[in-house]
Formats: sequence, structure tokens, C-alpha cells
Amino acid sequence: MGCGMSACAGVGRKNKRRSIIQESVVFVLQLRVPVQSDLQRRLNGVASKTTIDRLVCLRNKIQLVAEDTGGSAISELRAALEEYLSLLTGLIKKKNDGMEGCVEFKWKLLGDGPREELCFTNLWMEILTVIHMMAALALTEANSLMIPKGCSASGKGCSASGKGVRVVSSGCKRDAVDLLLKASGYLEFCTRDILPRIPPDIKSKFPDDMQESVLQTLSIQALGQGTEIQLGLAVNSKKATLPVKRRLACEQVIYFSQAYQCLSGCDVVSHGCAKKLLLFIFWKFLEAKAAAYYYHGLVTDKGSEPASHASAVCCFLAASEILGESKKACLSFCLSPPVTRAPPMWGVMKHLSQKIPELAFKKSQMYGYLLKEEEKVMQNLPELPDFQLSLIPEEFELPETEAVSFARKPDPFAY
Repeated sequence: MGCGMSACAGVGRKNKRRSIIQESVVFVLQLRVPVQSDLQRRLNGVASKTTIDRLVCLRNKIQLVAEDTGGSAISELRAALEEYLSLLTGLIKKKNDGMEGCVEFKWKLLGDGPREELCFTNLWMEILTVIHMMAALALTEANSLMIPKGCSASGKGCSASGKGVRVVSSGCKRDAVDLLLKASGYLEFCTRDILPRIPPDIKSKFPDDMQESVLQTLSIQALGQGTEIQLGLAVNSKKATLPVKRRLACEQVIYFSQAYQCLSGCDVVSHGCAKKLLLFIFWKFLEAKAAAYYYHGLVTDKGSEPASHASAVCCFLAASEILGESKKACLSFCLSPPVTRAPPMWGVMKHLSQKIPELAFKKSQMYGYLLKEEEKVMQNLPELPDFQLSLIPEEFELPETEAVSFARKPDPFAY
């Protein structure tokens, strides 16, 4: 799933597990989990025993639950992370009491891939890593909501419809949009409020998926995917008008265009998570652009002037060509390591994969003669309308500071 490594069939570390190539409806980050550290000894005399015990307990709980369930116990992990984050917020307020720099926090990637550990002593870096994991869990949950439970792990038919056709409820789609907005908010908070507090020498050692450009891109593309799901809901709604569908498709193009521009010029895109993310965004950008030209063509075709019909044909032909390019982009994304599997056509693209080629052929046959007469129209592809973006990241702030007790320093004048 996105940057995530192949999941494993079977629960528990003692079981022999079989690798499965996961589907990517939503781009998912690979989970990073805490590694046991010698907190008791390092914090002795700095923080109270109660505080130390809670720190150790929460870090161990997050690690064990994530490893035993493969990260699927999202509610339990989210609750533990929120409690841990509340404790860290209290610690960050007391950094002058000797906490800062005395503890080495360690994290590792969850899965069967490389086990490179992330080690640091900066408390803000620990907060960043926790919120990064919360964002990864939100993306993972959104992805799972978009894959019906009746689907087998191998991607074969779903029992939801009884005919091997995927059916995702409107409620699941709306919940997935909410989770994408939440993930976007987490990531935006990281770039806006946390990264400026971390020294440059630490940021220079960040892994790819925690680089500032990648975090910004992930936040923007999450909004694009939320808009994609909203467009799918609009396609299935009798109340959604054609201009509404066109607006959503055009907004989707803008989101993915912004995300692509944010990441494409960075050095990190040459490999790893950033490279796969860029391929995913390019695939989604092409799908969005095909949909936008299709709906723009339908709106334009309602005009009575010959130029309107000619312009509409250009839109349909462009949509058909871009749709073909998007399929190649999807393949490039799936084959880029770690290998992932694209889901069957869903949402708006399931609807348009047949509509676009059929309408492009039909309208070009009807108005082909106008294309020769309207040479100016043929020279330049009609511009897509520009709309103000609707979705914004869900606001996130650090939790209320939890009372944290620190070890008392001995009074040299006490008798």
C-alpha cells in the first residue's frame, strides 16, 4: 500500500506469515514503531518513577500491538499514541529540567523489509514521529474502508454484491474522506509547527518519508484523494448536477498538480518512498485530468454554437488519450518498489473508463466536420476552469498538557 511493505497473512509474530501484495486505493505510509530503549536508567534522577514507567509502558504497548496485529488494531494504537502524545506534551514543557537530550528514542519500520532504526534524542523529533504514525494509521484506515470486507486478500471477488463486483457503501466513502482530512491535518501540523523547532543537523538525517517536501506533498495529495472520493459519490447521486461534477474533477486536478509540483523538484524523489509517491500522484493527476476534460466537454457541448461542439469534441478526445496514459502511469506506480497492486476500477473511473472512449468516438463522428472548420479550436486544447478549492486539512493541535512529575533535585543546604 503506497510505501507500505507487503502485509502478512496470519496474526502473531510466532506464526509463519505469507507475504501479500497489498492494494493501493489510498496512498499508505509504512508504519514506524517504537523500539525498546533504556529509559529507566537514562531518566533516573530526571523524571519521577511514575512518569518513567508510563513512558516505557506506552512505548512498549504501541510496539507490541503494532507487531502482533500488523498495524490493523488501529483504534487501540490510536488511543495509545494519543495518550503517549499527551505525556510528551507535558515533557516538552519541562525540557529545561534535564529531560532534553538525555534519552535516546528509537523507532523502526514495521514489516519484513529493512530494519534500519531511527535514533534521536530530540523531544520534538519524538513528537513528530508519533504524529507521523497517527497520520499513517489514518491513511491505512481510509484505504481499508475503500476495500470491501468481502474481498479476499488475493484481490478476488467480493461477497458484497454476489457477482464479484465491488460495492463500497456511501458511509464508508464519507468516513474515508474524513480520515483523509484528518491525515492531512496531522501532516500539515508537522510541517507548520514541529519541523521549525528541529535543528537543521537533525532534519538532514530524516528518512525520505519524513522530509518536509514529502510531508507537504502527502498532506496535499490526501485532499486530492478526498475530492476523488467525493466525485465518486456525486456520480452516484441523482442530485449532483453536471457543473458540480466538473467542479470536483477540476479541483482534483489542482490538488494533484500542486502535490506533484511540491515534490517533483526535490532530490529525494530518486528513490524510495518519495519516488513511489510521485508516481502515485502522477497516475492520479492523469485520471483527474481525464475526468475534468470529460465533464468540461459535457458542459461545453450544451452550447448551440458550432465552436462549442468542436471544443467539446476536443475535450472528449483529450480525455480519451489521457485516460490511456493514466493506465500506463498506474502500471509504473505498481511496479515501483515496494510492489503494490492497483484495485479494480472504482468510483468515478469505473464509470468513465467506458463512457470516455465511447463518447469520444461518438462525438467525433457527429462533429468531425466541425474540427476542420474550427481550426483555431484544434490548435489549442480548451483550458479547464479554475475553482477555489473546497477541502482543507482538519485542524490539529497538540493535546492538553498532562501533569508530569519530575525527580526533585537534592537541596545542598538541607540538613
